[in-house]
Amino acid sequence: MHNTISSTAQSQPDTGPMLTPEEFGVGARITLSVMSDDYAEIILGALTSTDLTGLSLTTDAVSTWVTGDEPSIARFVTELLAAAGRSGKHVSAHVLFSRGCPGEVVCALPAGRLPGPDALPELPVTGVEALAQWSLYPLDDAGSPGRTPDHMRDIYAAIDLAKATGTFDGSEHYVTRLSGDVAQIVQTVVAGWLLVGRSVQHVTTHTVFSINSPSAR
Repeated sequence: MHNTISSTAQSQPDTGPMLTPEEFGVGARITLSVMSDDYAEIILGALTSTDLTGLSLTTDAVSTWVTGDEPSIARFVTELLAAAGRSGKHVSAHVLFSRGCPGEVVCALPAGRLPGPDALPELPVTGVEALAQWSLYPLDDAGSPGRTPDHMRDIYAAIDLAKATGTFDGSEHYVTRLSGDVAQIVQTVVAGWLLVGRSVQHVTTHTVFSINSPSAR
């Protein structure tokens, strides 16, 4: 796995203030499902076993929202999915990462908080294998000085990064397939998210994970 972010995408100068992760809208929303009668115990046990240092969590009837810096969020998602997967039950998780827009309908925010090379930690291998379907959304309406918006350019750069990490497993309608250790997949997804975030302020990425699936795909 790689802990650097590189591609043909160029960074724009960071001329704005260094906002906190929550002020900049850095976070993830997770829905974890376990196909087992004791799903509540497995989910709560997985949450209890994760490191929440530097993170804020809010759970409602549908999902859990977590905010904090990017490395802490990546670590949390990895630990949560791996802990649930170690139950041996079929686990499915919908994970949405977003950065660059803390609001809902209106997203007016000064530029700032470009991800640096230390934004992506080396995540320890968990020993839990997963399949995933990944989609990436660079939400760039105006572009930046000297750079026109081109969402497919940025998406292909992230896919090339997935191929370089060895987690790329093919393409399907609307998604890219990934496979490997949970930590490797999370690192690929977060790396692509941060890669595009170096030139696009508001970036979201959505991934569906499947662990211990009774079918191959």
